[in-house]
Amino acid sequence: MKKMRNTALAAALGAAAVAPVAGHAQTATPSAYVNAPLAAPVAPSRPHGHCGIFETCASTKIGLGKGDFMIRLSAVGVLPEDRDSKVWLDGKALPGARIKTTNQVMPELTFEYFLTDNISLDLIATSTRHEVAGEGGALGGKTDVGSAWVLPPTITAAWHFRPHKRLNPYVGVGGTMMWFHNMNASGALGLTKLNSGFTGGPSINAGVDYQLVGNWFFNFDVKQMFVRMHAWAENGSETTKVRAHDSLDPTVVSAGIAYRF
Repeated sequence: MKKMRNTALAAALGAAAVAPVAGHAQTATPSAYVNAPLAAPVAPSRPHGHCGIFETCASTKIGLGKGDFMIRLSAVGVLPEDRDSKVWLDGKALPGARIKTTNQVMPELTFEYFLTDNISLDLIATSTRHEVAGEGGALGGKTDVGSAWVLPPTITAAWHFRPHKRLNPYVGVGGTMMWFHNMNASGALGLTKLNSGFTGGPSINAGVDYQLVGNWFFNFDVKQMFVRMHAWAENGSETTKVRAHDSLDPTVVSAGIAYRF
């Protein structure tokens, strides 16, 4: 009887010892979780369609072509050649006498439009002031005649050899019209009035455009104009009159910066 009681006690103690372990094992069973997919990293947003005025972007057109319109600001040098001068005093020719006109540098504005990829039309607008003198023959040394402002609008049709390339040379032909204004006589030889007629003539040119950045271009251009000047000067009483013909034929050299619209 005592032996059975000891056996039952041992069994009860064993069950008590095992029960916490089983309970712990039961509670330690892992719960079921659903694994959500990880979101891909979001790239920072960037502005679309914006390109700075001084940037060359993917959307920037390289070179020049049909439909492009440019405005160019240049420094221009006007270099009169003064070929084949003739001078008359009171209707009598002065052998050996000739006219000399000074060089001048001024700003120039040019407007250019591309009719096709290769053909463009451009118009230059500037006005330059020149001193005019007579020399040689009966005039002896240099005699100051006066000064005049010249407005020579020139329209040119040009052929561009490399459309849609950064470096684009061209040649052109055109015409020049020339007005003389604000003419002032120097008073030499008693001459107080100075006038000149309207004139014009053909012109040829050659140059190059180079795309610097974005829509900005550098331009270098040389024009040769073939223009004659017809001028006369007289004193206040119109008793003395000097008349002159001069083949000005100016060479016009310009360099500047252009923007394409």
